[in-house]
Amino acid sequence: MAEFGATTEKPPRRVDDLIDSQLMAKLDQVDVMSRKIFAGKLQGERRSKRRGVSVEFADYRHYVHGDDLRFVDWNIYARLDKLFLKMFLEEEDLSLIMAIDSSASMGWGNPSKFIFNQRLAMALGYVGLSNQNRVTLYAFNDHELRPLSNLRGRRRTREMGQWLLDLEAGGGGGFDQAMRTIALSHQGKGVMIILSDFMFKEGYEKGLRYLAGGGFDTFCLQVLSPQEIDPGKHGLAGDLRLTDVEDEDVADVTISAPLLRRYKENLNGYCGRLREFCVRCGVMHTTIDTSTDLTTLLLEYLRQRGLLK
Repeated sequence: MAEFGATTEKPPRRVDDLIDSQLMAKLDQVDVMSRKIFAGKLQGERRSKRRGVSVEFADYRHYVHGDDLRFVDWNIYARLDKLFLKMFLEEEDLSLIMAIDSSASMGWGNPSKFIFNQRLAMALGYVGLSNQNRVTLYAFNDHELRPLSNLRGRRRTREMGQWLLDLEAGGGGGFDQAMRTIALSHQGKGVMIILSDFMFKEGYEKGLRYLAGGGFDTFCLQVLSPQEIDPGKHGLAGDLRLTDVEDEDVADVTISAPLLRRYKENLNGYCGRLREFCVRCGVMHTTIDTSTDLTTLLLEYLRQRGLLK
């Protein structure tokens, strides 16, 4: 008999298993949206309130000694005999950074949380690459923080997909150290998406504070399986010995209606506290069931939540 909640879904083997051509065509119409404006190193797709040199005219100002004469409006000089400098809206680079929880708890559920995250990360990464954003991915657990850095352009799509296919779920959380390293590496420039169940025994508060303090525009996508959300509906019953897949802690329980009610109250309370903490830190939080259709999630729900446009 299969273990309750154990993943029976076959892992993806090819990049086409992560994202198909139909979904890619639909994603060509959307982009990642930042609630903040970031100053990047390259000219990209984001309009900045900073005035600089780009393609869209913004205003004039008086010429001062040392200004670049290439931007003097000579037509105005001919009429007014005064030097004015053209000013432009500067387009800025947007970095999309994704942190993917690869701890053992993610390799659980039907559909699998880990496989769901692989597909969701692939789709979001494709949106970033197709819009010429700078895309960086991390996979984290307490064994390692595995990076794939600074991808840009559609030609990097298969490289990103193969990297995702090579990931495996294992080990404990490692959330705090991973977020600290990411925050120090990127200095708060970009949109940060965390794909995790956020079930860390050490808690999530310290890790999220690292990101909030760094100024990231952060989105926490809390991914849970249907068996976690409503275990009674999915056949959990009787006398059971439950084993933690990350640290092998064991608990003997007898499943009853009152116990299931208390479990759901505790889960809702935990998710509610995470949501409230995110709000205090200026972080967007949403809970996602792995049975959710990926196209609906991307083109409807995440648009409503302000991550995509």
